[in-house]
Amino acid sequence: MITKEMLVRFDELNRRKKDLEAELDKLKDLFHQYFDTAVGQNEKGEVKIDSYKLQRQIRRTEKFDPVPTVSKLEQLNLIDLIQKRPDEGKIKSAMDLGLIKEADLEGCRISRTTAALLIKKLN
Repeated sequence: MITKEMLVRFDELNRRKKDLEAELDKLKDLFHQYFDTAVGQNEKGEVKIDSYKLQRQIRRTEKFDPVPTVSKLEQLNLIDLIQKRPDEGKIKSAMDLGLIKEADLEGCRISRTTAALLIKKLN
């Protein structure tokens, strides 16, 4: 059974959650600004303060840009490597087998970098 008290509590917790997320986002921005200044943009870093350690990890992902990749694969007559978008697994396999070279798909990769923060309490 749902009660008014449950709805009031849910509403209160939901508002607190939004406030906490906003505060966490501000702190994350400050931490990223610190690392951008201390070690450079898109660079990993670490700082220890008393019994806490703050780390910034950098993760990089690459994907094939669909439009030029499909065009290149069509030029190379490798239609079976094309679905509605480039099939990354088949392209990688074709590269591993030597059917296609990395240079053949030059300019087709999209690279994305994300930064992750990790805070640990040290013993």
